[in-house]
Amino acid sequence: MFSKLEKQKIADVVENVLKEIDHPEMPKEKPMFTLHVYGKDVWSWADIEPNHTYDEKTPKTSDWNENAREYMEEEE
Repeated sequence: MFSKLEKQKIADVVENVLKEIDHPEMPKEKPMFTLHVYGKDVWSWADIEPNHTYDEKTPKTSDWNENAREYMEEEE
C-alpha cells in the first residue's frame, strides 16, 4: 500500500515514539515492532517494520506501491 519511502517515514515515527516512551521493558536502541495497516479495500494493506531491520537486507518493493499515488490520481 505504501511506497518504500512512506514506510520508512512511518517506521521512523513509530520508533521515535517507542524510544520517547522509555518503557523499562523496551530496548534503548533499535526497538522491534510490526505495524499492520489496513487499507480501505481487502487487498490494500501494509506491514511496517523498523528501518534498522533492513541494515543487512533490502526491503521488498512493488511497482504498484511505488507508483500507487500516480496510478490512482490518473483514474480520478
